[in-house]
Amino acid sequence: MKPIRILLVDDHAVVRSGVRFVIEKQPGWEICGEAQTGREGVAMAKALKPDVVIQDVTLPELSGMEALRQIKKALPETEVIMFTAHEMEDLVHQVFDAGARSYLLKTDDPSYLIDAVKAAAEHKAYFTPRVSELILRRLQSNGQGGERPAPGTCLTTREREAVKFIAEGRTNKELADLLGVSLRTAESHRAAVMQKLGLKSLGELIRYALRNGIIEA
Repeated sequence: MKPIRILLVDDHAVVRSGVRFVIEKQPGWEICGEAQTGREGVAMAKALKPDVVIQDVTLPELSGMEALRQIKKALPETEVIMFTAHEMEDLVHQVFDAGARSYLLKTDDPSYLIDAVKAAAEHKAYFTPRVSELILRRLQSNGQGGERPAPGTCLTTREREAVKFIAEGRTNKELADLLGVSLRTAESHRAAVMQKLGLKSLGELIRYALRNGIIEA
């Protein structure tokens, strides 16, 4: 079996331990590093240059989506597998649009993870039956002129970032620093996402973020 170097990025030690147990059963496969935050994951990926990164969508400091973008920008040959508890159709599409090779649920059979890593190591996409169903549903809906998506289902990756930080209680100054924009632009982002989602208070935004897996309880 082809040697594969893998970086794990997840803030839960028990998840990393479980993934390591599955991965290290494969001859020649190596867990070259483990990170607990998105920012740490990006730094370790740049330093270690793994073949494959297995990471969660919801991460401290830097979200999985932003970490994915930064890793793919810095290391185009490194493939990323999103490994998450969140089953959301719009998120699945955003993950693939951002360059991930696979989207796995933590409830999936471990064999899917093995197959996904094998595919990623060969720069191929891997779809579980459930994810294939979600993608097909979107294609069929688009082709048949389906109903307009509910408010918030078409958030851009940048808007999801803003929602995450706002729901975490970040000030406008902190939001500006985290997004790398001016204070005025951060204030505009805050107002724009609230309007786009049709929300009127921080409490409503927090509930939306929890329901959609943008933050964890």
